Amino acid sequence: MNEPATLGVAVAFLAGLLSFLSPCVLPLVPSYIGFLTGLSLDEMQSRRRTALIHAALFVLGFTLVFLLLGASATAIGRVLKYNKVYLQYFGGVLIILFGLICLGVVKSPWLQMEKRVHLQDKPIGYLGSVLVGMAFAAGWTPCIGPILGGILGLASGAETLGRGMGLLAAYSAGLAVPFLLAAWAVDSFLDWFKRFRRFLPWVMRVSGALLVFVGVLLLTGQFTRLAAWLQGFTPAGLLERL
Repeated sequence: MNEPATLGVAVAFLAGLLSFLSPCVLPLVPSYIGFLTGLSLDEMQSRRRTALIHAALFVLGFTLVFLLLGASATAIGRVLKYNKVYLQYFGGVLIILFGLICLGVVKSPWLQMEKRVHLQDKPIGYLGSVLVGMAFAAGWTPCIGPILGGILGLASGAETLGRGMGLLAAYSAGLAVPFLLAAWAVDSFLDWFKRFRRFLPWVMRVSGALLVFVGVLLLTGQFTRLAAWLQGFTPAGLLERL
């Protein structure tokens, strides 16, 4: 898969955002922040800087794991690059499968089996927040597994290791940005969550539809064409028309 960088990064970022909004991540964000900081809700509101530092280190932890996964997927894809066409088809089918799992059309006990890492004690300072972030990335599969799998499918077809890791960096950013905002203003986040809660069932449906769409584009060879068309609307593309 010779996926265009800009479109791939946009898809990966959106996938990360949808992972954050998934039913098994979003409701637990305040609990994660409280666990990382050891602060109560009232204390977090008055010690925003502490909450933000721990949240940033948590983000660093799961980003490191996702980057390693992206590098591994790209490395495997490059080994198989002599079968590039078949790899593209395989990646498209795999991404569609993950999309159907998100939509609930296909059941996958392996991906839907809960593998949380339960930690009984508060993490050890700042290092503990990094370790908890790594545990989150390595052990939380029920909701983010299919979405993450779709992005890894894209990364497997990346032309370079840097581009594949860039996709996972974009995915991590989609998870990280709202998490950091929630840590900075946890009281506002809770108010927003009360209003957004009724839309949670739709998050996985939107995620599934996005993955199926991307998978179909890859299978039909239209992913590159769509990216080329969108490139014409960027500032550089518009300047070339003048």
